[in-house]
Amino acid sequence: MSTGAITVASALSSAATATTATAAAVTPTAAESYPIDVWGLVITVVLVAIAAGMSIVVRLGVGRQMLWATLRSLIQLLAMGYVIKFVIEANNPWLVFALVAVMILAAIQITLSRASNIPKGLALDVFLTLLVGALLQFVFATQLIVRPHPWYAPQIVVTMTGMLLGNMVAAIAVAMSRFFDDMASRRYEIEMLLSLGATPFEAAKPSIISSVKLGMIPTISQLASSGIVLIPGMMAGQVIAGADPLTAAKYQFVVLAIISALTLLADSLIMLLVYRKPFTALHQYVQTA
Repeated sequence: MSTGAITVASALSSAATATTATAAAVTPTAAESYPIDVWGLVITVVLVAIAAGMSIVVRLGVGRQMLWATLRSLIQLLAMGYVIKFVIEANNPWLVFALVAVMILAAIQITLSRASNIPKGLALDVFLTLLVGALLQFVFATQLIVRPHPWYAPQIVVTMTGMLLGNMVAAIAVAMSRFFDDMASRRYEIEMLLSLGATPFEAAKPSIISSVKLGMIPTISQLASSGIVLIPGMMAGQVIAGADPLTAAKYQFVVLAIISALTLLADSLIMLLVYRKPFTALHQYVQTA
């Protein structure tokens, strides 16, 4: 091949490479193409207000709660967005784990406020349960599966901890409420079992099983319906942001499976920590709520 032909081919190749690079540089991602501005937030709140207004008109009793929860959610999510942005830019592991600690403390308060008819003094039990779940999530999901760089990457650690805590809070609150309600309804059965020589665990076992099952229903339902009926939030968010759908699907599966496993462990652990609360040291049943 002549020197002139080589020069022309090289020039064409360079031009094609430059064109591709320019196109990639000017082509915006999905998140940049479809931003949600202030008007988008306003329209969303207006839609919720309409639904809440209809609820108030027909006296369903959930309108005001829904509107308040929506406004609270908007403020909390925007605030968390600014906090996470600051933590990511600071890139400091101490800030990352300080934020996680605050999230766990807030989760304790939310769990205790959501659970009904439970005795006082369960904050430590809830804290230990949430802490164990968060640590296992950090070890298995973050360090062994995702393996981010740096190891404390805020966008991974904070977001995955938040998703886990949200599921555990709901499951633990439901399980504790069901447990103490069920124990109260089984009072005479429990006293009979104790009089026949059963241990507190044996007497409480039916309530423990039903409580764990009830607490796990939403988590298992979400896991089973994902992909066919439901495109979960993490996968949907990544696809909207321009990520490869297959990669997004893998991340979503890992998150859902890990959360489901740890939520089951958390439900089981909280039951083991609180099942003795209705019993005295002499194995007598006492009403707790």
